[in-house]
Amino acid sequence: MVTVDTRGSADLPAAPSGILFALVRRALRDARARSIGFGYLFAAVSYLEPVAYRHTYPTLVDRIRFEHSFATNKAVVLFYGKAYDLLTLGGYSAWRVGGTLAIFAAAFGMLAAVRALRAEEDSGRSELVLASAVTRGTALTAALLAVALGAVLLWLASFAGLVAGGLPAGGSAYLSLAVVSVVFVFAGVGAVVSQLASTKRLAVELCGGIVALCLVLRVIADTSSGAGWARWLTPLGWAEEMRPFTGAQPAVLLVPLAASVLLVALAARLAFTRDIGTGRLASHDSSARRRGLLSSATAQAVRAERVGLSIWTGSVGGLALVIGVVSASVTSLGISKQLQHALQRLGTGPRLTPQAYLGFSFGFFALAVSLFVISQVAAARHEEAEERLEVLLSQPLSRSRWLSGRLGLAAGGAALIAVFAGLLAWLGADSQGVSVSLLQMVGAGANCLPVAMLFLGIATLLYAVAPRGATAIAYGLLVIAYIWELLGSLLGAPSWLVHATPFAHIAAVPAVAFRAQAAAIMAGIGLVAAAGAVLAFRRRDLLGA
Repeated sequence: MVTVDTRGSADLPAAPSGILFALVRRALRDARARSIGFGYLFAAVSYLEPVAYRHTYPTLVDRIRFEHSFATNKAVVLFYGKAYDLLTLGGYSAWRVGGTLAIFAAAFGMLAAVRALRAEEDSGRSELVLASAVTRGTALTAALLAVALGAVLLWLASFAGLVAGGLPAGGSAYLSLAVVSVVFVFAGVGAVVSQLASTKRLAVELCGGIVALCLVLRVIADTSSGAGWARWLTPLGWAEEMRPFTGAQPAVLLVPLAASVLLVALAARLAFTRDIGTGRLASHDSSARRRGLLSSATAQAVRAERVGLSIWTGSVGGLALVIGVVSASVTSLGISKQLQHALQRLGTGPRLTPQAYLGFSFGFFALAVSLFVISQVAAARHEEAEERLEVLLSQPLSRSRWLSGRLGLAAGGAALIAVFAGLLAWLGADSQGVSVSLLQMVGAGANCLPVAMLFLGIATLLYAVAPRGATAIAYGLLVIAYIWELLGSLLGAPSWLVHATPFAHIAAVPAVAFRAQAAAIMAGIGLVAAAGAVLAFRRRDLLGA
């Protein structure tokens, strides 16, 4: 038998640079949906925030009142970071655009790195690539270059949005750079965690916990007297310290640059000293038998998801505790038009009380719980893509029972996160003497569940009908709905269009009564969608990655 070596054929680039560029092109093609989605988000937020500011605060008097009510109010600083100048369009944009997009930049960097590294190993593609004329160094370089090019796309999107919104080009470029610097740091974090974790799921969960910790550190630095030094412990704080439009400090860019280089160097060292498909945190070859939570497919799913559920519960609960503590600092003096609009939509009236602030804040936790349930649908899709579901269904287990069990796990986890957030928010508020009962705050947490059930049903139906694109579509719908809730009324949209998002129908519990009718409609739609998903899933073929 004659063996033919095809490594030098026309199908593969002969030069190392050609191989590198081919790998980068493939990585960019694989990530195009995520990159385009984040790009649209960055452009939209960068454009809409300055436009809304000019529309809502047209006079200097309006802006002075806005600054007096927001600049030193810990309850508001918690969400957007420290404000240095709210009298100018540039200063406001640095605060709102920078504070909001820095968090999304962290998520993008983390997801992009994990997808380019850990997910490639989980699917077995890395092993195939490295079996050809490709070294580990080339593969790692190509993955990180693709992430860097994705960050450049986000910079361009943010820059274009800011300029279109009426900001000068120079300041817009610097503000966009401050935001995108976060991408590189968290891409480095994702690269390191991808070497430590043994699966993509574990890597994403660990990175999510790190993002939450960095956000909590920024919150502590911005809201606690004498804790400004903590801002230097988090990349989100470094972006604030660059001070776009408010006394720029470009030397601070050296901090994220150095951190990114060190993290990438550490990731490379770890990558070169482990086997493909394994992780530094992988279990030992032998260990004591643990048969807990193996009695059924649903119990096994609980066992597999317990680490992620713990991270979600701890992260949301920690932020809820901080919100409860700072709720005592809210004031109605000089309240801004923007917050008046938000409170009136929620039914609390134009007065900002601690109870109204807690109800307003739990709208964010409704987003977090909705993100969690979609992540559980993604976990179900991952089990199918890895062909583990095929093994389960070869047992006396029906498709309907398996999917219903996953839905129950997602709903139960959402309830745990929501109620725990309410409990910790009550502990924080009670410690500062805020008059709110434990039952009210548990109700505020449970108030997050109807919209989460709606998105759980939608995401599951998408999974049953179009599994490969279901997760991306579900996440996109959720983000669009939430962003529209924040900006729709400020842009002067008609009332019926503002109320098109389900987040507009969440009551500000505990400040106002629970909206049973709206909650029942959202939960009902989610239930019908979930039932349709179970029926559709019984009729389609299982699909791999």
